[in-house]
This record gives sequence, C-alpha cells and structure tokens, in this order.
Amino acid sequence: MFPKYDVIVVGAGHAGCEAAVAAANMGSKVMLATMNMNTIAQMSCNPAMGGVAKGQIVREIDALGGYSGIVTDHTMIQFRMLNKSKGPAMWSPRAQSDRMMFGEKWRLMLESNLNIDFWQEMVTGIVVKDGRAVGVRTGIGLEIPAKSVILTNGTFLNGLIHIGDKNYGGGRAGEKSAKGITEQLVSLGFESGRMKTGTPPRVDGRSLNWDVMEVQDGDEDPGRFSFTETPKLMNQRPCHVTYTNKKVHEILKTGFDRSPLFNGTIRGTGPRYCPSIEDKINRFSERDRHQLFVEPEGWKTVEIYVNGFSSSLPEDVQYKAMKMIPGFENAKMFRPGYAIEYDYFPPTQLRSSLETRLIKNLFFAGQINGTTGYEEAASQGLMAGINAHLAISEKDPFILKRSDAYIGVLIDDLINKGTEEPYRMFTSRAEFRILLRQDNADIRLTPLAEKLGMLNMESRLTRTNEKKIASEEIELYFNEASVEPELVNNLLAEKDSSLLKQKVKLVSLLSRPQISLLEMRDRIAHLDSFLNKFDDESINLAEINIKYKGYLMKEQDLAEKMNRLEEVKLSENIEYNFMQSLSSEAREKLNKIKPGTIGQASRISGVSPSDISVLLVHMGR
Repeated sequence: MFPKYDVIVVGAGHAGCEAAVAAANMGSKVMLATMNMNTIAQMSCNPAMGGVAKGQIVREIDALGGYSGIVTDHTMIQFRMLNKSKGPAMWSPRAQSDRMMFGEKWRLMLESNLNIDFWQEMVTGIVVKDGRAVGVRTGIGLEIPAKSVILTNGTFLNGLIHIGDKNYGGGRAGEKSAKGITEQLVSLGFESGRMKTGTPPRVDGRSLNWDVMEVQDGDEDPGRFSFTETPKLMNQRPCHVTYTNKKVHEILKTGFDRSPLFNGTIRGTGPRYCPSIEDKINRFSERDRHQLFVEPEGWKTVEIYVNGFSSSLPEDVQYKAMKMIPGFENAKMFRPGYAIEYDYFPPTQLRSSLETRLIKNLFFAGQINGTTGYEEAASQGLMAGINAHLAISEKDPFILKRSDAYIGVLIDDLINKGTEEPYRMFTSRAEFRILLRQDNADIRLTPLAEKLGMLNMESRLTRTNEKKIASEEIELYFNEASVEPELVNNLLAEKDSSLLKQKVKLVSLLSRPQISLLEMRDRIAHLDSFLNKFDDESINLAEINIKYKGYLMKEQDLAEKMNRLEEVKLSENIEYNFMQSLSSEAREKLNKIKPGTIGQASRISGVSPSDISVLLVHMGR
C-alpha cells in the first residue's frame, strides 16, 4: 500500500511542517502523518510569530530555506520591530497573524511539494529493527516503512487538559491525545517527563469596549520576515492593551482551592517566562495589576486572544474575573482558558543533529524536547529534517555552532544542559548576539543552505551576495568620503555632540553614538545622492557594521577562540569512568551526554575548566 519513504514526520505542527519541507527540498520522499489534516500548522496558542529572540529564529529559518517566514509574511495582520530603542542586537521582528490564513497557507505550500505525501491517522509506535527506526505503526495496525522517522508530537503525547477540578485527555481543545509512543520509547530505554503549558480564554470582540483600552498599532513602515520578495503589508489591524486590577485578582483567588496548579493535580512543570494569571498573582502578590494584550485572531473573525490571561482556574471564576477587566465588562467567552500536561523526553538523550542516541535514524523536534513556542519548534523541525535526509544519505550531520545562529544556541543548550521546564529562547542566552542579528541572518546562513543542496537557494544566494557587496560598497564610501563642518554642525549641536572644526571622514561622524545615518543623509547632499541606488536592507547593514565595528571584531575573535575547541573531536567510545582525574560529577555527565567535541563538553553543567584540561591532556593537547 505504501512505498518505503525516506522520511516519515509524525505531527504536522510548526516543527513537523518545517521538518517535512526541509527533507523534501533536499530530495527526500516524505510522508507527513497527522491526526487531523484540517489542523496542519495550527497556531494552538497565540496567533503571532516572532518576538524577542524568536524573531531572529524565524529569520534564520527563512535564511536556511524554511517556510515559517514566508507564511508569516503572507498572512500577517500587524508587524512591529521590538526593542528599536536598544542596540541592533536586540531588534526583534514580531507579527500578528491571521490564524486561519496561516494554517491554510502552510497546507497549500506543503501540498505544492510533490515530494510530500500525507496520511491522516494516529501514529501509535515506531517500527524498530536492529536499533534503527524503519517506519511507524498506526492506530488501525498499518506499518508504513521508512528509512528515518522524525517525532514532532507537540503537546499530544498523553496530553491531559485541566480546567479547574475537571480534566480530560486531549492534545489541544477539541482534539484527542496521542497514545502508545511514550510507552514504547520508555520500554526501549528512553527517559520521559511531564511538562505543562496553558492558554487563555478566547472572547467575542463584538462584546468588548475598545474605547477604554490603549491602542497598539503596528510600525508605520512594516517590515518582513522573509529575505525573499514576499508581499509588503499595506494595511494593519491594531492590537489593544488593558490591565487587571485588585478586583480581578480577588475574584481569581476565590478559585485557588480548585486550581489544578495549586492543589497538586498538575505534576508537569510550567513555563517560567509565560506563567498563568493565577501563578502571576501568587508569585507577584505585591503587584496590583498585570498587563494584558488584546489581540485579534485575523482580518475578519471577531475572535480575540487575551494574551497574558492564561488560566486553568474553573471556567466560572475565569468569567467573573474577566468581567472586571476594563473593556471586558460585557465580554462573551468563546471558550475558557486551560492548562495541558504532556509527555516530553529530556533532550540530553539526543545528538547535536537531534538524532536520538538510543535509536539510529530516529529524530525528535519541538515540544517533545522540552521547548515552548512555535519558533523554537519550527527551527528544530528544520534541523531534524535536514539531518534526517543527510543521515540516510550517509553524509555528515549539519550542525550550527553557537556563533552561527540562535538555532545553534538553542540546540546546544538542549543537548548539553537539558531542561526541566519549558525552554524559551532569549537574546541573553546567546554569547555572540551582536553577530547573530536578525538583519544579517541571510549572510550568515544562506551560503550554508546552498551548500547543503536545499532547493531554490541559488537565487537566494545571489540576492544575499548582492546585499553583502552593496553594504561593503557603502562602508567603503564612508571610509573615503568627507564632510564639511558647516553641513553638520547644526545637527551636532542639536545632539549635544562636539562640533567639527575641520572636515572629517563620514565614518568618523557615523561612529558617534548620537548620530544616525538617516540624520546624516538629510544634511549631506552627496551622501543622499550616493545612497539612492541602494535598498534599505543594505544601507541598514552597512550602518550597523560601521557603528559597531569594534564590538563585532571583538565578538568574532571570541567566537574563533571558542570554535577552536569545537575542532577537538571526542569519540563516543571514550570511557570517562577510567579517567580518575576527572571529578565524579564530570564523569557522570560526560558518560550520559557523550559530547562530540571539547567545546561541547565545556558547556555541560558540572564539567569544570579543570575537567576540560584533563580531557585536553588525554587528547594530547
């Protein structure tokens, strides 16, 4: 009935979709298995993509040939560049999406790929022979053969939904949970755990009083996620901001005795950085109010997402408290918020390629690895898809270093440090965030994707090279052209910057922190004339390279020093127990994680610098 697929992807969420596309665009024949074809790429929680550090990840996915950025650009209803008041390392794109359009666009893009087939049914197990994944087993007893399998099960593995003192099996509201896979993997020797996440109520926008809320508009000149020519957003829908208050908090507290979060019903660990409203009230009892973002679910629908009001309290308590929120006095609820517990597998059981250590050609991506967020999941799916294709082609895995991409930081953190709570990416997790900006993701990663043989990367690489050459030409102009004092001294006086007494090179002026290129362009005619032939992306890249040259060079030097340790390979067959000079904790951790390089070993919690010195001596260094 079925051919032998190169790759079977189990689950069609953000990780599964990117995994299927990546493997298919490298030439693999892929089956995407899902319990419901109508919920492909469903935005289960917030109808948005990007945000702090997450926006950088989406741009990296796009630079590597993934589709998340393209789909977002085609379906967004609002775009904002966050943290513009800070340095460019912190700038993070975020888009509000049309939930229904997002899923539809993803499905149509998947269906247009002739290397991808679909199967709608629950997968209940992996077919394993001689320590290798060779297919999947479905709920009706079918065995579908494959050379490799990628599990992207999201919150569906033994998912349990909680609303107050009620709970029932489910992977998402209105959808059943997935059974069988956890039990099989545990029997094969895998360690599993439980995590918890939650979602807020959805309400009827027609019942809200928008006049009493703060308006949050998108950027005047909205940007894009994709480095390709996706449509420019011409019109935008506003979001709104409101706040809880003491009355809201007091009503919510009346349900704490029935809260599964507080009475021990929920055993899974929840996300530290996206807590439920009852958790916020409990942990930050000194605060009288908490900010809520009131976000539309699309262009035409009246459904509204109440960001910041995630809850698993009884539905009657949620509803009473919500009506005390300014603007929500007459709110009608479409569905209450809920918490969901699900199985995950500590990611220290994975190699850097996201292949499991125990079973060859079996890969994990997304929330099964303990992460939270669409963007984190999608990036893992992309990498798992690439590496599944490379594995069955008997090629070396594709590994991104911490100095290459936020994706590299994410995977390195997961496999070396593990996670006991849902992992979320932040800019602070990256040591080289000045190098890993959202604006240069294409320059960092598109050449790598083209070398991998990813489909349609030649034209992308041409575009990337043109951008790089253009920015270098602009930088050269700034290093060679000069400016007269009378042209810019008024500007310098306005900025409280020391005035010029003689002409200086443009680079000297732009290097001043108070002065922007746009302001210089407005005052210097020959500069404006020169820049007219370049696009905004090239100009912005050149400005950042000029302004932050010293910092960029310093980070590049540090990255190169760190990467030297990545070149010292460690065999998986090393017997660390026999190295008595290592600390007992280091022996335990090294035996468990089996790092591939000295650099990876150095980032394992519990492995000290002196332990690394022992390893270097052992390696003859």
